[in-house]
Amino acid sequence: MPPANPLCGALRDKIYEQIERTTHLIALVPADRHASFGKLLGHLLDCCAGICAVLAAAAPDRLAHFSELRTLPVNHVCTPAEALDRIGVYRTRIDEGFAAVTDADLARLVPTVFVRKGEPLFTLFLGNLEHLINHKHELFTCLKQMGVPVATADLYHLRGVE
Repeated sequence: MPPANPLCGALRDKIYEQIERTTHLIALVPADRHASFGKLLGHLLDCCAGICAVLAAAAPDRLAHFSELRTLPVNHVCTPAEALDRIGVYRTRIDEGFAAVTDADLARLVPTVFVRKGEPLFTLFLGNLEHLINHKHELFTCLKQMGVPVATADLYHLRGVE
């Protein structure tokens, strides 16, 4: 039997992929260079928080407790250990959030600060995913410029490659 919400599942899986590659890159930050990456790591937290905010808007009745995430700092200088720990918190909420969202929800208009009449939930997910991917690439580029040996497989999940 096919999954109940295949589009949500595919979207969730792509978000998980990007989070996994992001945490992989964070783990490659050299111990003696943590300070150079602190602001970027704090911004990566903002990217993950944005995905959680979309989920909260998608199912406000079932995910009202996501408001507690707003108390967690983002866009601050943080260490790789803090970033990895917090991304784990966001990942747990993303799991919970996608369990509360259906494929039909993806077409629903959700008002935002930028578009008061609303945008499709799917568009909001894509925008936040794009934000995460852009900053993941920024982290990759900074690591590469510092001489950390990173390659395509560090940046992308290569399907069918072991």
